[in-house]
Amino acid sequence: MSLISSGIAKVRVFELAGGIWSDGRSVAEVRTALVKWRSAWSDKFYQVYINGRYAGTTLGPGQRQMVVQVPTFSGTPDRIEVFAVSAAEAETDFSSELESSRYNTGRVKIKLLRSQELPIDATVKIYFDNGSGEIDYNHSLNVSPIRIWPVWQDKSGFGMSGFGVGDFGFDGAAAVGFGRGSFGGGQFGLDADVIEWTSGPLQAGVYKFAIKVSDKFGKQSIASETGQITVTPAARPAERVSVSSFDKNINELVLSIS
Repeated sequence: MSLISSGIAKVRVFELAGGIWSDGRSVAEVRTALVKWRSAWSDKFYQVYINGRYAGTTLGPGQRQMVVQVPTFSGTPDRIEVFAVSAAEAETDFSSELESSRYNTGRVKIKLLRSQELPIDATVKIYFDNGSGEIDYNHSLNVSPIRIWPVWQDKSGFGMSGFGVGDFGFDGAAAVGFGRGSFGGGQFGLDADVIEWTSGPLQAGVYKFAIKVSDKFGKQSIASETGQITVTPAARPAERVSVSSFDKNINELVLSIS
């Protein structure tokens, strides 16, 4: 990974005012925040990530603040991080290299290998036990079935991609190349994509999930079940926090929530 977290300290986030009343009260700017930090680096650019997603890059090594767009309120705190990067990689998005499990607290991510062996019209349904210990196969979590091949050109096979471009009877021109997909998941030299599905917010508990693949005739595969997954939702963000007192002698700060 090219993201550098060391040498960066005192990352602070400020709410920007969209307007100020005559009595001094302010109205917050919608979905906008100012991020400031300190750094020991003098030759690096900086990138800001919000909940694991790339939010922007500084214009130069000397910049130590950035205005970013924050997500619409979701009932959970947002994680804002600052990393240093080399000048050559300043515009590269490294969000795929961050651990997504840190940002999906209270949600579960299911991954499915999009193997070329799956038929062109295959669909997926996801089921879970709702914390009961027994998976309910009568009701799927995804309202609409997930299509394995929403774009038919992605499916390799005879006549399925660039006709005559690949080997006879295979035509693998649209297949994922070696090392470009899920390494070792597909055929040698081709690899395969991975489909990711993320659940909605779940209550604290232990859950089990399952996947079934169906063809166009409605024939379903044997269910692939997960093990037990513990879900711990993030704490709700504190609102209207103010400083009640600060004792400099003992370095004690008291906050109050109205």
